[in-house]
Amino acid sequence: MTFFYKTVCFLFYAYYRLFHRFQIEGLENVPSDGAFLLASNHLSFLDPPALGCRLPRNLHYFARDSLFKGLLGMFIRSLNSIPVNRAQLDLATLRRVLKVLKEGHPLLVFPEGTRSEDGRLGEGKKGVGMLAAKAQVPVLPARIFGAYEIMGKGKSVPRIGRKLRLRYGPLLKFSELDPGGKGGERYEKISQSVMDAIREIK
Repeated sequence: MTFFYKTVCFLFYAYYRLFHRFQIEGLENVPSDGAFLLASNHLSFLDPPALGCRLPRNLHYFARDSLFKGLLGMFIRSLNSIPVNRAQLDLATLRRVLKVLKEGHPLLVFPEGTRSEDGRLGEGKKGVGMLAAKAQVPVLPARIFGAYEIMGKGKSVPRIGRKLRLRYGPLLKFSELDPGGKGGERYEKISQSVMDAIREIK
């Protein structure tokens, strides 16, 4: 974890605490070492820094490839962001992601694939199942509450004073998630199990 990464995390945490009474639960469930997928619901642009700012690990993120330009590109790249084409996970990106996991780092994924339209949980896409199966790493489910009310889809300015809460659930071993088999059906079942674990977090 670089000094710059730690500093940015501290600043985000300070903002969330000061303006949104940020509450975090379940940090004891975060593995102290080894790779894992951090899988969360997705309500707002506030979610990625909220999920990573107090995580005691060098978390890696996906970011839309069109953002990797100029100063913004330099900024998000320095925060462990991996460029990805939202329409399709290409082979080069997949190799880079698997390399990150093989090196023992955690990776943030949003199983729903995009932000919620109404603040409710949606259906999981098979992408998280595919990544878990190919890397054979555990999954740490997490759930964010309040981010939709603060700055969900359609809102361009965060609503100050609204409470933000985050809870990390119990770690899911890959052996517990894997139904066996191959291909899309296997990935979909893993993704569904991950979404069920997120849904159980209250």
